[in-house]
Amino acid sequence: MVALSTGALIVFEGIDGTGKSTQLALLSSSLKKEGYDVITTREPTDGKYGRQIRALYSNRVSVSREQELDLFLSDREEHVNEVIGPSLALKKIVLCDRYFLSTAAYQGAAGFDPLDIIERNSFAPMPDLALLLEISPEESIRRITEKRGDLLNDFEQLESLKQVDAIFSAMQLPYIRRIDASKTVGQIHQQISIAVTELLQQLRT
Repeated sequence: MVALSTGALIVFEGIDGTGKSTQLALLSSSLKKEGYDVITTREPTDGKYGRQIRALYSNRVSVSREQELDLFLSDREEHVNEVIGPSLALKKIVLCDRYFLSTAAYQGAAGFDPLDIIERNSFAPMPDLALLLEISPEESIRRITEKRGDLLNDFEQLESLKQVDAIFSAMQLPYIRRIDASKTVGQIHQQISIAVTELLQQLRT
C-alpha cells in the first residue's frame, strides 16, 4: 500500500451529464492498481437526508428552497461525520461524486448567494482537489436524453443548467482544476490522472 502523509479528498463536480461517475470509477480503479487505499462515495448520499433529496428529483416544488438547502447541508454533515472524516483520518484517498461546490452552484441557481452557501459548509473538509468537468448545458441535455435515454429530472432543465454552469464557471478557488469533458472518456481520464498525480506526489510520505 502506498503511504500518504495525510488523507486526500478529491471531488468530482460539474453540471449533469459530464461523466463524473464514469471518471470517478476509472480513477478509483487506476489508483487501487497503483497501491493506494481508496474509498468512493457520493452526494446526495443514501442516508436519510440523501433519500429525501433524491425524492425531489421528480417533485422539487414539494419543499421550499430553504428546506432544500437544509437537506443538502444535513446530508453533508452526516456524510462528513460518518464517511469522509473517518476515512481521511485513516489517510485514505476519498473520491466523492459531488460535494459542496455543487450545492453552491445548484442552490445558487435557485436564488441563494453561492459564496454564502460555501461559507455555510465550513464544517466540511476543504477538498484537496476539485475536478470540475466542463461541457455546455446543451451538450449536457443531449447526453442525458440521447446517450442515457433518461428523462430530465427537476434539476436538469436547460435554463436552470445554464445558471448552474455560469456559477461553476465563475468559481475561482485554488483547489479547482478544470477538465474539458467534451473529449473522449480516455482523454478526460488522462487530464484527471495528470492533476491527481501532481497532488499525490505532494502527499506521499
